[in-house]
Amino acid sequence: MGELLIRVGSPTALKRTITLPQMVLYGLGTTIGAGIYALVGELARVSGMLAPAAFLFAAVLAGFTALSFAELSGRYPRAAGASLYIREGFGSERLSVVAGLMMVLAGLVSASALVNGFSGYFQALTGLPRLPTILLVTVALGAVAAWGIAESVFIATTITLVEVGGLVWLIVVGSGHLAELPMRWTELLPVFSLVGLAPVYAGALLAFFAFLGFEDMVDVAEEVRDVKHTLPLAIILTLIITTVLYLLIMVMAVLALPPGELAASGAPMATLYTHYTGREPVLMSLVGMFAIINGGLIQIIMASRVLYGLSSRGLLPQRLARIHPRTRTPLRATVLATVIVLILALTGRLAGLASITSVIMLTLFAGVNLALWRIKKRQPTAEGVMIFPRWMSLAAAIISLGLVALEIVTSIKQ
Repeated sequence: MGELLIRVGSPTALKRTITLPQMVLYGLGTTIGAGIYALVGELARVSGMLAPAAFLFAAVLAGFTALSFAELSGRYPRAAGASLYIREGFGSERLSVVAGLMMVLAGLVSASALVNGFSGYFQALTGLPRLPTILLVTVALGAVAAWGIAESVFIATTITLVEVGGLVWLIVVGSGHLAELPMRWTELLPVFSLVGLAPVYAGALLAFFAFLGFEDMVDVAEEVRDVKHTLPLAIILTLIITTVLYLLIMVMAVLALPPGELAASGAPMATLYTHYTGREPVLMSLVGMFAIINGGLIQIIMASRVLYGLSSRGLLPQRLARIHPRTRTPLRATVLATVIVLILALTGRLAGLASITSVIMLTLFAGVNLALWRIKKRQPTAEGVMIFPRWMSLAAAIISLGLVALEIVTSIKQ
């Protein structure tokens, strides 16, 4: 299809340095991120005591698409992710470019929102004005992303250890509430009827987005060691670890505090920490700040790799495909992504774009799942690749399209 590739192993190729543990931590960094630090309260508001069931249902829904990405990352272990998969499934360069640019847009809008969120916390702690904070933070993130993939992943995984450590710490200090589970477990079970399951459905729609991140993991495929084995396994392990952490946090939260109190809290994780320990939640707030900024870094890395992947195939200007000989990163693509994040963050006009980010992502997921469904009809198996039943990719596409419809209906009602 006239694809132009940069040979791996050449002086200008991306550098394969990421191992399985690093890839899992990278995945946890982009999946857990800042969402869980605010989502606990929102989920308690929507689903009440059924919030853990909503999380579990959301994990199943997201899992179908995660497994599609896992298989595709083994079949096509190259940069550009969703864009490449859609081209392979539908044979359309135009659709491929649209999908890639949608992915970049969603990632950069997300990064700019995270930078804004961080600047608010930072201003409250230091008194530094918002605009200089946004400028300094965005430039710092771009510099780290351009520095080198090994260095970027090391920093991202270190921050991920801090934010995951914060969740584990919260689980440890609040573990006494798990002793109540044998006596109260029936409160966490839904009534299996249309009305009884409604809070679970509503919560799952909200919680679904707390499991996203696998779509970013595949965009560093050309920088992963033993990629056909490492990347699919990392996606699956990330989903499992995230699900376990979320369920433990949510079960303990609803057992510790009434859902209404959780929903009323502006910082539910900090509220839980204070409830468990009786101490001020300063450290928990700092962990939340690390989670926010880590998400911004990973989104810039993702966007730069998608731009690189598209340009290396001749679908965007070739300049964006050039790899810096020392850093072995797509420097120009990284600079472009950083500048866009800075402009979006400084203008602050993100409400409209942010509101359609979820629709963009779900539409992409539907396209990727349908692409895999078509690919598997032509080529049911692939040597050395983790293969899942074909019906799962179709089910994932239907789930994604259903969530798109619900998002649109919800937006219209608002």
